[in-house]
Amino acid sequence: MSKIRKVLNESQILKLEEIRGCDVGRNKESRYRLTKEEWSYVGGIIDSVVDETLHRGNLKHNSWKAAWIKDDGVSVLVKNPDYKEETVDYDVLREDMISEMKALSPKVKRYKRKKIEDPHCLVLDIADLHIGKLATPEGTDTEYNVEIAVSRAIEGATSLIDKSKPYNIDKVFFIIGNDVLHTDNATGSTTKGTSQSTDGLWYDNFKIARRVYCVIIEMLSSIADVHVMHSPSNHDYVSGFMLADAVSCYFHNNKNITFDVSNIHRKYAQYGVNMLAFSHGDCAKLEQIPYLAAHEAKRIWADTEYRYAYLHHIHSKDYFKFRSGKDFVGMTVEYLRSPSESDLWHKNNGYTGAKVAIEAFIHHPEQGQISRLTHNFS
Repeated sequence: MSKIRKVLNESQILKLEEIRGCDVGRNKESRYRLTKEEWSYVGGIIDSVVDETLHRGNLKHNSWKAAWIKDDGVSVLVKNPDYKEETVDYDVLREDMISEMKALSPKVKRYKRKKIEDPHCLVLDIADLHIGKLATPEGTDTEYNVEIAVSRAIEGATSLIDKSKPYNIDKVFFIIGNDVLHTDNATGSTTKGTSQSTDGLWYDNFKIARRVYCVIIEMLSSIADVHVMHSPSNHDYVSGFMLADAVSCYFHNNKNITFDVSNIHRKYAQYGVNMLAFSHGDCAKLEQIPYLAAHEAKRIWADTEYRYAYLHHIHSKDYFKFRSGKDFVGMTVEYLRSPSESDLWHKNNGYTGAKVAIEAFIHHPEQGQISRLTHNFS
């Protein structure tokens, strides 16, 4: 067990001053500051481990980085020398990915597609899939795990593709990212370190997500040319980008699929007079989205009449209409539903009850968004 050293009391400080022959550094607030060298002189008189702190916090000896020890008016910041941050070994994933691509990535020439009369585009957006999230009936009255996440992604995509067939699709925008992975490291937490209830191992979930995306993209490319766009997100900011890059590499020999998988947070595309904007929705405020779109994609904004922003992150349906000028030329900003269930934290805090679903949208090149498609999960 790693030792947490308590602060020296008054008698120990005086003893140290006697040994060192100097003032150890009382400041105006009566706190004592010791150099690393001075600590070494008093190793024998410093109190030993505060095991109770680790026990109460259910902490492992190397799982905490720093802590404030407060007792009898004393406050001291303690850093754990045994702390080792576990990082994702992307080199292992990369080597595995390269060998797999060499064996499996086929060279696909551009398909000769029939000319489509009255064309439309399909926007397929699997929002917040959270592969690796765990919810059990005992804690949440629902069930969610890796197997269910994968099943819903494939089922929802297949259903929405079938629903889109009457619209003569000539272009598909497939949006990836948006918390497709529930965690971002080997310790079962998000990018910023928030612990999660998890199912499966991080490297297995990474590979599973990659396979899911590849299967769906291949299905979509049989219908029309596909443009894949990655939205960086808060649960898997690092591994999500690596995943998007891996998928783009897998299809680098396919002339029917293009990618925009940079780590730019907001991305834009144009289809006829439609502006399509995508963002996870965890950074810029809702009311900023139209102004950011007008600034960041000036040409697309100027060339379009119908403008839509699709956001994620909150796992429920909501949309807003922004107007500018007396002609009410504006942008519709919409939050999408998620196929994932509430985990224990969300259930306990009341963030539950939203319909779980995957959504898609049909846009006409001259008439804007004309239809929304939904696959609900009961």
